Amino acid sequence: IMDTFAALALATEPPNQKVMENAPRNSEDFIISKPMMVSIFSVAAVFLVFFVAFLLYIQKDRVVTPYELSLFFTTFVMLQFWNMFNAKCFGLKESAFFNISKNGSFVAIAAFIFVGQILMVQFGGAVFRTVPLSLRDWLVIVGGTSIVLWVGEIWRLIQMRFKVS
Repeated sequence: IMDTFAALALATEPPNQKVMENAPRNSEDFIISKPMMVSIFSVAAVFLVFFVAFLLYIQKDRVVTPYELSLFFTTFVMLQFWNMFNAKCFGLKESAFFNISKNGSFVAIAAFIFVGQILMVQFGGAVFRTVPLSLRDWLVIVGGTSIVLWVGEIWRLIQMRFKVS
């Protein structure tokens, strides 16, 4: 649900004039810039540590229940969901929410991903090997994983306020 639809959501972003303020990239340069590489590997490292710890925790009694797998799956998707907003404004030094209302496609696809995840977990059953989660579980997962977005927002705010690269 994340790969295809997140890519589609990001592809609907209109061109941003701030990009034109940057010097042209040398056509011989690698497409992934050093700041982008640092961002990708930093987020990946944090996610890796988190998910290894999560797996070790749920395997503590050597039995992983469908409930625990549903928690893991939903947490994974929601972390990626929030990180999609960070990717939306990477390198622009502006909020992920800047002009978001002007891109109805992005908002609609993000809503589709979010609602789709709820439907898969709550009603997917045997097809997705999930069990329904409680409202409390959903609130903890959505709130807890949103820290990815808020850390990104704080970092962008620091970049804007203090002109950090």
